[in-house]
Amino acid sequence: MKMEKDHIGKEFMKKTTYKYTSKSDQSLGVTQPPLELEYAHKMRSIELPKPSELNIGNLNLRNAIEERKSVRKYSEEPITLSELSWLLWCTQGVKEIRQQVATLRTVPSAGARHALETFILANNVDSLEKGIYRYVALEHKLVEYIIEDGIADKIVEAAYDQKMVKNNAVTFIWVAVPYRMCWRYVERGYRYLHLDVGHVCENLYLAAENIDAGVCAIAAFHDDIFNKTLYLDGEEEFVIYIASVGKKAKINNH
Repeated sequence: MKMEKDHIGKEFMKKTTYKYTSKSDQSLGVTQPPLELEYAHKMRSIELPKPSELNIGNLNLRNAIEERKSVRKYSEEPITLSELSWLLWCTQGVKEIRQQVATLRTVPSAGARHALETFILANNVDSLEKGIYRYVALEHKLVEYIIEDGIADKIVEAAYDQKMVKNNAVTFIWVAVPYRMCWRYVERGYRYLHLDVGHVCENLYLAAENIDAGVCAIAAFHDDIFNKTLYLDGEEEFVIYIASVGKKAKINNH
């Protein structure tokens, strides 16, 4: 069955071709947006183990690729702060800041724009209170964002009642900041946002294999509820993708 001619997906692809691209703010000399969103410095921050000091195994890349699969049920074993640091570093870690105009990270991004912010819902992380935190990639640390009773249930609701986002160790929530991308790529930048977050999530899958954890990427969620829960306006900042993470359940062979 063919889609209707005016299907919104077809319209999106058409209107983000170069034929429709307008002049970018970059070409007009507009100052570029910050490399990262500001955060409330009054909120408690949690220093993460430095990437160079992480004592993480060295799983063969071929094994990680071949063993990777979506995992929806997890053991009750928590992940450590070092393991969380590893996952955050592998998905948005900053390797280099170039003249305060670009960052080189552990994942590719169109024009090194890196127009994503990482939030996490911590459910079962050693030495970390349950709640939502934001990853400050430029400083490799976490900042408290929403620490309140019932926040995990709100995330379950936003995820169309997929309870694995609560019955796990941690849920990654990626938020898009479109102007950081569209400043250079205008309309086409919206395509790149979705490509970039796919790169990020695949790194999460592979990095998780190295700590005996499983991942399940989730694209089915209620955008408006999710954005409201995270105090996002849904236009200048919005949830674009999420992923559930937890230690793999041990299989009973008896």
